[in-house]
Amino acid sequence: MKLGILQTGAPPRALRAEFGDYPGMFRRLLGEGAYDYSTFDVRDGMPASVEACDAYLITGSPAAAYDHQPWIAELADFLRAASGRAGLVGICFGHQIMAETFGGRVEKSPKGWGIGLHHYAVRDRLAWMDEGAALAATASHQDQVVRAPAGARVLAGSDFTPFGMLAYADGRSVSLQLHPEFDQAFGEALIEIGRGTTYTEDEAQRALASYAQPDDRTRIAGWMHAFLAKSAG
Repeated sequence: MKLGILQTGAPPRALRAEFGDYPGMFRRLLGEGAYDYSTFDVRDGMPASVEACDAYLITGSPAAAYDHQPWIAELADFLRAASGRAGLVGICFGHQIMAETFGGRVEKSPKGWGIGLHHYAVRDRLAWMDEGAALAATASHQDQVVRAPAGARVLAGSDFTPFGMLAYADGRSVSLQLHPEFDQAFGEALIEIGRGTTYTEDEAQRALASYAQPDDRTRIAGWMHAFLAKSAG
């Protein structure tokens, strides 16, 4: 399968030498040999056509889905064109831009930053998901989906992030606010960089303490494999 990674941002510069970029994180999560990967930095332009790949994965970004930047509008146009024609998986910003593009709404949440290990309850289940009642992975966001698009199913969420995972009406698109591609070391490094500036000391300490619990990164990767196999079929 040809999987296009739509790169929409990069980790903080101070962390790139150790942890690499977002496409590399996804390749490590899913397996370097699992797909025929292509990376498209959509801040510089979209794929030549939807048919360039069988499915697309949209990464996280410091940008906001509601920002008025030309590349964000172009990405939304590409996603509309791809809906129903290719598999789509959105993560964090990818989750938000998909929800906003397909008729939902994204806002900067008055609840503040979601950082550290977050837990979502599974609220609906599709065939490619396992029987687990919850999932846990790193969160790093201030914006949130506050209204799901018409026809979307809310697969998972929490009190903090009610619309945490969505499946869309076209049957070939899914998105998740959490970051399964972030391992614990990277999640902790992000918190340390923001400690005392982006996050208060108390927020940082609570987020770091959350990593005492196990995550579901490998399990979520399994869901992604199963979804991609189904969506490209």
